Amino acid sequence: MAHAVFIQNPNSIYDDQPGLRYNFPSNYVNMVRETVGDWVVFYESKNGAFGYVSVQKVVRVVDDPKRDGWYFAELDPGTLLQFETIVPRVNQQGLTFERRLMGADGRPYSGGLNTSAVRRITPVEFAAIVEAGLTETEGPDALPRSPVAGFAEAQAPYGEAPLAAGRLRLLSDRAYRDAAFARMVKAAYGGVCAISGLSLRNGGGRAEVQAAHIRPVGDNGPDIVPNGLALSGTLHWMFDRGLISVAEDHSILVSHNKVDLATVDRLLHPSRKLILPKSRRDHPHPDYLRYHREEVFGRAA
Repeated sequence: MAHAVFIQNPNSIYDDQPGLRYNFPSNYVNMVRETVGDWVVFYESKNGAFGYVSVQKVVRVVDDPKRDGWYFAELDPGTLLQFETIVPRVNQQGLTFERRLMGADGRPYSGGLNTSAVRRITPVEFAAIVEAGLTETEGPDALPRSPVAGFAEAQAPYGEAPLAAGRLRLLSDRAYRDAAFARMVKAAYGGVCAISGLSLRNGGGRAEVQAAHIRPVGDNGPDIVPNGLALSGTLHWMFDRGLISVAEDHSILVSHNKVDLATVDRLLHPSRKLILPKSRRDHPHPDYLRYHREEVFGRAA
């Protein structure tokens, strides 16, 4: 097994399905096969976030049935974890996280290996990228910083060692992933409930909204902001049970045989439309909304 960087932009020209499979040509197949069963890092170029954005496990490599000489890396959808902090190509010391992207003059270079869709990285490089990506979201709209039980050991010094076993386990630990997901979703929505439009604060000024998975964790829903909604406690409960959902045009769907009109008028924003995050990259992904409509809302209707 081995770590690698996969280049994947939001508007990919390849037959990718983000979170499910990664499309690549035959010149990378041996390298990708080495990653099966291990974690890879996803990087977006200037056409995306321009940095390392997430980690995920590779399950297997299969042929692309539509094109000779092309393959898919099938991914474990439930392991996809968005970095709380987008990690730039170059660290604060002016060094590239991937040392092979540093020229002989000590400066980062463009072209060459930078343009490779798949790049091997060492355990030390993987550790440095992940440590930077796990930097917690802060601010009044995110949850307060708090260590997760069992994972409070000190971080390894930057760039000097592979990811410690405890830190590596964080990538799969449900308690950690839930906390990170909640911080990112609440920050993306500015502490505002996406369905009611209310911004409720506790005595300490922290947002009272909760982070709801659109595609449930139990159905391999990933821990990324496009699979999340910031919702009040009541609306979170209703959403998880399929009493409400979101249409393709972001209008709110209600199971009227189970939810009375008075409740709808009291809980929903007058526009009856989803209130979206400022950043388009944080908007709910249509595939996850479709899954909720068909598999959660549809079953409850």
